[in-house]
Amino acid sequence: MGTHDSSHHHTRGPAMIRRCDVAVIGGSAAGLAGALQLVRQRRSVIVIDDNTPRNAPAEHMHSYLGREGAPPAELRAIGREEVRSYGGEVLSGRVLDVHRDGDLFRLELSGGGALLARRVLVASGITDELPEIDGLRERWGRSVIHCPFCHGWEVRDQRVVQIVTSPLTLHPTPLMRHLTDTLTVVLHDGVEVDAEAVRRLEASGVTVIAGTVTRVTDADGALGIDLTDGTRIAADAVLVGARFHARVEALAGLGLEATPHATGFGEALIADATGRTAADGVFAAGNVVDPSLQVLPAAANGSMVGAQIAFSLADEDLAASSRPSGVETEWDGRYSGEQVWSGNPNGTLVAEVDGLTPGTVLDVGAGEGGDALWLAERGWRVTASDVSSRALARVEHEARRRGLAVRTWHVDANSIHPYAGETFDLVSLQYGSFARTPDGRGVRSLLGAVAPGGTLLVVSHDTAWACEGLDPAEHTPMFDPDAYVGVTEIAVALAASEGWRIDVHETRPRPAGAVSGHHVEDVVLRAVRTT
Repeated sequence: MGTHDSSHHHTRGPAMIRRCDVAVIGGSAAGLAGALQLVRQRRSVIVIDDNTPRNAPAEHMHSYLGREGAPPAELRAIGREEVRSYGGEVLSGRVLDVHRDGDLFRLELSGGGALLARRVLVASGITDELPEIDGLRERWGRSVIHCPFCHGWEVRDQRVVQIVTSPLTLHPTPLMRHLTDTLTVVLHDGVEVDAEAVRRLEASGVTVIAGTVTRVTDADGALGIDLTDGTRIAADAVLVGARFHARVEALAGLGLEATPHATGFGEALIADATGRTAADGVFAAGNVVDPSLQVLPAAANGSMVGAQIAFSLADEDLAASSRPSGVETEWDGRYSGEQVWSGNPNGTLVAEVDGLTPGTVLDVGAGEGGDALWLAERGWRVTASDVSSRALARVEHEARRRGLAVRTWHVDANSIHPYAGETFDLVSLQYGSFARTPDGRGVRSLLGAVAPGGTLLVVSHDTAWACEGLDPAEHTPMFDPDAYVGVTEIAVALAASEGWRIDVHETRPRPAGAVSGHHVEDVVLRAVRTT
């Protein structure tokens, strides 16, 4: 685990490069389902989503077992929370370019940041191109529909006009004819269809008209479908086919592009049955490869492809006789260059520790040791823990230079017994970041490391402002605070545990002196273990 000190601009700082096992492009059903599979395999996953899902205009989604009729946004919100509950991150931003960077993939993000990933899952979906008819776009996903499975039930027994723009768009007509006995088919703009198909439709009671639709408008409490000859057809809903285009512009640097789909209605990205594309290490799932998928099968496809990526990574690690931690890899990468933090102790720590009698202290997520070294200089017997061995090497080097005794522990706060059963008079977590887990293992370990009579001090950035007013097309926040254990979760755990007294839980201005950086408010939690 790493820690952020006050010199780190958490979301709006200089362009940053982060590392992860898997970068997922697209945060709807397929992308989130794939991400969930992967985080449950202890892989570090970052999802980048620009909040423009294909089904955004729809008020409800259908035929999703267990979630029938739920708003699409609700499903995405639940999916994001599930991914975050295992420490996966979901960033609101846009991927501008993907290319190889040695053995990794580099994803350039809006705002200037970048990700380095071992694998990429493309779940960016498609865009729909409607016929050039006035009034279609603004009603799309509501009174203008494209799929009898998605919305046919909702318009059953109503007046439906189907605008046919190519022979293949007659494919769903028998379905709609079964859902309503008031169906009119308009063969738009001279489109030629099989005469026998027209005969069968007319024989079954469907009205078929050859004409050109000029617009769809509101008329007499319903819709009016206007033709060039002056005819107006009254309707309650319009069924129309759309061309589709896979959203793969960012993949050009990998040599991947959309290819014509077998239906002739647009372009999709080619992937095999396991989700593998022509670029080794790049997988794809959902509508970007199969535009016909509804939300449920898109999620299922994403889940399957996520599993394939997990196998791919596991096989690679087995061949290398390694068991890498994505979290450790990221923080080691961040500590591989120049000094990251200011070297100063965090100001709120300085203020809160004043008056405490020096004893044993565990600095969780010590980073480069600004806090740990300051505490040691004031007589504390310090243990500095961090997931990054490179960070701890810097602590050890500086401690030797200053002639200070600082013990270091190379541990992940979410490992099974990170602190070896030891307890301390003070446990300090300053701007720390360890991933959430459904079982709260890291929080339990944190509380368990405080000795009876000891103090727990947790300080975090106030991230309420983190993404206010940011356009994903222009800016990608480089961290997702909701994927990490926060002060609120720790406070809830304390309140549910016996033998604790919370003395401070508040948001306050950061004190001056040992402080630098852009954050001006801290969330502070100080508690004492009474028994």
